[in-house]
Amino acid sequence: MQIFRLVLLIILLFPAASGQTGRRIAPAKSRFRVLVLYQEGGHHVLYCQAARAWLDRLAADSNFRIDYFRTSDSLTDPLLSRYQLVVQLDYVPYGWTEQAQSAFVKYIEQGRGGWLGFHHASLLGDFDGYPMWPWFSQFLGGIRYVDYIPGFASAEVQVEDSSHPCMRGVPNRFLVRQDEWYTYDRSPRNRVHVLASVNESSYVPDSRVKMGDHPVIWTNERVASRNLYIFMGHSPDLFDNAAYTDLFRNAIFWAARK
Repeated sequence: MQIFRLVLLIILLFPAASGQTGRRIAPAKSRFRVLVLYQEGGHHVLYCQAARAWLDRLAADSNFRIDYFRTSDSLTDPLLSRYQLVVQLDYVPYGWTEQAQSAFVKYIEQGRGGWLGFHHASLLGDFDGYPMWPWFSQFLGGIRYVDYIPGFASAEVQVEDSSHPCMRGVPNRFLVRQDEWYTYDRSPRNRVHVLASVNESSYVPDSRVKMGDHPVIWTNERVASRNLYIFMGHSPDLFDNAAYTDLFRNAIFWAARK
């Protein structure tokens, strides 16, 4: 009799023990949402594919949600209000509609969310029949694109502010094995806070395409939004570089304020 009562108690308290599944446990609510702008075409497609795979794993492991957009045309105030972070993943800063530009400017200037930009986000000039977006140039430190290393080069990146949260765990010097190393008409240093620069004397092979003071990671502290520009973003091999992925991971949570 005692055994019968014990079995009955177990069935009442734990329905699954009697072959019933009970209610499914709802997944935990996402900690935050990220909007990623990316391009599927062009010679950066392999980088974008590797970035998406890496981001999707990180989002699953860290419980945040990512929505991918191939164009900026749909950006509006209501749409951006859903996101705590916008990632401009090798997406150009020209050809945006007036509506998208207006929504993005308010998002940044009013601190409605964070922003990360990579590589192509600094392709500032007159391209593909579109004029340069002056506001975006000022946002990135008043720069205009001038040149790049078309044959690619490896180079050493030197961290200048190791105390910044985005640089947590990133070595003071790390090697990037392949990139185009854009140059600009001026260094953005006087208008932004530089976190790292490239040592142009470390280029292999050497190149005439140099600008002297050459920041490659920086943040604009004059706007309300937490923001970070990371130049490196050409090769998918970057996602095998622990320094780069640590930087990327740190930047996501810092810019999203998580």
